[in-house]
Amino acid sequence: MNDKRLHRLQAWLSQNDITFAYISHPKNVFYFSGFKCEPHERLLGLVIFPESEPLIICPAMEADQAKSAGWAHQVIGYQDHEDPWDALKSAFKQRDLTGHAKAIIETDYLSFARVQKLESMFTQLTIDAAEPMIEQMRMVKDPEELVHLRKAAELADFAIQTGVEAIKKGRTEQAIIAEIEYELTKRGYPEMAFSTMVLTGEKTAMPHGHPGERQIKEGDFVMFDLGVVVNGYCSDITRTFIYKHATEKQKAIYETVLNAQQQSIAQCTIEQPMNQLDRTARQVITDAGYGDYFPHRVGHGLGLDAHEAPSLSDANKNQLGEGMLITIEPGIYVPDIGGVRIEDDVHIGPDGPECLTKYPKDLTVID
Repeated sequence: MNDKRLHRLQAWLSQNDITFAYISHPKNVFYFSGFKCEPHERLLGLVIFPESEPLIICPAMEADQAKSAGWAHQVIGYQDHEDPWDALKSAFKQRDLTGHAKAIIETDYLSFARVQKLESMFTQLTIDAAEPMIEQMRMVKDPEELVHLRKAAELADFAIQTGVEAIKKGRTEQAIIAEIEYELTKRGYPEMAFSTMVLTGEKTAMPHGHPGERQIKEGDFVMFDLGVVVNGYCSDITRTFIYKHATEKQKAIYETVLNAQQQSIAQCTIEQPMNQLDRTARQVITDAGYGDYFPHRVGHGLGLDAHEAPSLSDANKNQLGEGMLITIEPGIYVPDIGGVRIEDDVHIGPDGPECLTKYPKDLTVID
């Protein structure tokens, strides 16, 4: 449990005259309470008040886990035959909160049916979005979070090395993925941040292609995109290699992407406008003649989710802040030739950018 996060949100609720925050996304519940729960179709909720004691409502079979996770406040556990909304309504009544109220909820997550249930408990309930405040908090990583993120990045480097060692002529994409995930599981880290991606040959021209039974051939690009979860926190790395021999075209594409990434990372400094990171990488790629083959933003935030705020696109004029963790991942994808993407997890430190992922990025032709 992180009391500082809880107290910061409570102070913000008080300053903005908000009666309560109803938080139901499991990642956000974990962020504020330390309680990790996947409720499936059942109700999970963390209710935070400006001054009253906060509470967690969850299935009864999960209640002891909430307490053992360090949550020192009220836990309402309900059985499957019980209506959890009745229990939640009683908790609001105990706090004299059934008349006019103002709440924030995760508008991108909470279903309309559950919003109606919440509204029915009050004479009048005004609802606003919780996402702006929660995203603002989650964007800046504290020292405890960075410990987990550094370990996740270290394991991502290990996973890339494992994948490289698994590259052999005739090996399928799926076989290499199986090798990577098996080695991570043996080390006690079975959870991936997203579906591990290994693409070969012309399939690397698809930024989010689907691995399959394609076998590695000489002259192929081989692209890895993967992330490992450590105590809920994600890493995200991409590396691209060439098998056996490289054409001059492949080398030119690779060096262009590497140059674009390095120039963008160099600008990952406090108060830098976020859109400048995308513009810098895009300009390098455009100047090399590949502007039409860079179809996505240069990066995104990273933490409890593999993709979270901020979005590093040309549209985002907000500034980088100390403690943020972002990815920088430009790419070039040319049909019938293949694609190159290079991605690192970059911490915005007081003295400049720090790459948590450290696997070498020089053009590597695997024999």
